[in-house]
Order: sequence, then C-alpha cells, then structure tokens
Amino acid sequence: MKNFILFSLMGLSFCSFSQIKEPHLKNLKQLTHGGDNAEAYFSPNGKFVSFQSNYVKWGLHCDQIFAMDLKKAAKDSTYRPPLISTGKGRTTCSYYMPDGKHILFGSTHAAFDSCPPVAYMKGKYLWDIYPEYDIFISDLNGTITKQLTNTPGYDAEATISPKGDKIVFTSDRSGDMELWTMEIDGSNQKQITFGLGYDGGAFFSPDGKKLVFRASRPQTEVEITEYKDFFKKHLVAPTNMEIYTCNVDGSDLKQITHLGKANWAPYFLPSGDKIIFSSNHNSDKGYDFNLFLINADGTGLTQVTSESKFNAFPMFSPNGKKLIFSSNRNNGGTRDTNLFIADWVD
Repeated sequence: MKNFILFSLMGLSFCSFSQIKEPHLKNLKQLTHGGDNAEAYFSPNGKFVSFQSNYVKWGLHCDQIFAMDLKKAAKDSTYRPPLISTGKGRTTCSYYMPDGKHILFGSTHAAFDSCPPVAYMKGKYLWDIYPEYDIFISDLNGTITKQLTNTPGYDAEATISPKGDKIVFTSDRSGDMELWTMEIDGSNQKQITFGLGYDGGAFFSPDGKKLVFRASRPQTEVEITEYKDFFKKHLVAPTNMEIYTCNVDGSDLKQITHLGKANWAPYFLPSGDKIIFSSNHNSDKGYDFNLFLINADGTGLTQVTSESKFNAFPMFSPNGKKLIFSSNRNNGGTRDTNLFIADWVD
C-alpha cells in the first residue's frame, strides 16, 4: 500500500508537470491506436474528421482515407472508421466538402491498383510526388462522385475555403511545385505562386482571404541543382522549408518564419492573427518535431508541445475549441503515429 501511494503521488506529479509543459492542451485524448495516422481535418459540424492511415491491422499497405466519428473513437480503442477511398493506390490530403457529405482527397488509384513504390536514398529523407496523383471527391460510402483534376503531373494537397467557394492545391503541371486555386466545382484552375521551390500544404484563413503554406526556396547553385535533379525524379527533399502567407490570388506574399530546418503543416488560429505549425528548428536531431505558435506578422514565437519526438498536422475545430494533431507519444516504443484531440486553452 505504501508503494502504491508513492507511485500514485508520482503519477499525479507527472500529470501536473505534463500539463504545465503543454498549457494550451487540456483533456488530451488518443483517437487511433496503431500505424501511421495523419492529416486529420474536421467536418463542418466538428463531429467527424477525415484522415489517412496505413494501419496494417486494417489490411492496409499504404495510406488510405477514412472518416472518423470522434465520439466513437474517443470511447472505443478498437473502433475502425469507414473507408472513404477506393483501397487502391496511395492517397493523401483529404478534406471535407462544405456539405459535410463528401470528402475530397488526392489519389493514384486511377493508375495503380497497388501501392506505388517509395523512394529511398541513404542519408536523405525524401517525399514522392507521384505524377499519377489527381484530386477526387467521394461520398461517405466510399463512392467516387467526381474527379476535379485530370492534367498530367502531380495534383494533390487540396483544402477548401471556409467560405465554401474555392479550393487550393499543389500542382507541378507548370514545371515546378506551385499553389493553384480552383472553384469548388473544379473550374477556373489558376496558378498563384511562381517562385522556384516546393509550395504546398496550404490552408485558408478563417475569413477565406489569405493562405498559409510551407515552401522551400533553394538559393545557392548547389541547392537549386539538387532541387531540380530531385524534381525530375518526382521527388522533394522537405528538410528546409519555411512558412509563408499570401492573399488568395497570390499577391502580398510574405515569409513568416526564418527558423531554418523544416517548418511545415501550418494552420491559422480561429482568430486569424496567429499560425500554428510543426518545426524541428530547435532540435539537435532532424526527427524531433513540435508544434509552435507564431503571430501572422512573424513575431511572438512560442512552443506548444513538448511530449514525444513528433507532433504535426494541427487543425482547429470549426468552433475553435478543439485541436487535433498527430503525435508519436504513447506508442509503446513503436514507430506508430496516432491522432490526438484536446481542448484548446488560449
């Protein structure tokens, strides 16, 4: 009994310390329990999220898209959300349509039945930018209802304006990885960024007037040559990226962070005057990402998470009260990355 009391006191002390280290997060709950689960984005009513997973116990070999009932996931660790994508090829970057009854995502299923190969280069972390990616819309039963892009090259990373009128996405159709916009029905596809480098992972501001995104901007001859060589092989080395903002038409482009290393997965706070993002800028090792806050003018950098070695893909619920993100905390020493949700404390 004495040892039990001692351990209990130690546990209480640890919990209090954890809350102090992550004061913006309260009532943290784990939603998935195995595999790599990422890019969870809320439905318009805040009751569901779409996300991608490669969980082997669900019979997956690479990322597929699911729609999660948040209440069920919080109560039942064995809950398996319904599959939204076709189960073929590889998918990425899902997002709810304004009606809450359809989900868009990038997929290679039209070209591949099985998972496309993953690039590997010793000593180099790389992202594949498969030219077979296109953007599709599915209903909640997993039936494809529309294809939004059909241009040779990579089209993915699509998100939707809170106003419900526009979609922003990344495409390499013009010869580089640039941001494009289109109307909600896929019409009027227009390039809005033009700088050499990878522009991607864009999200709209709460009022729908601005975009925040990650971008690499190779400067030296060596950096430019490497970027172009990788691009020819449909690859990106995402180890040197900063956060940028611009208006929806691409004007008023501003670099928000100047931190070095990889700064990515940005998202506007509900107030619109701050940005949350993932970064390894203060890490001695490359694989050590935490969430940070920064004012939209680039001032006031503060750290949000401190638990585990990977925290990324933050998104706020429509009412601004919840934050969902991916983390490899509480994974039992495995390499699993799971989804977590918490009450947000300003």
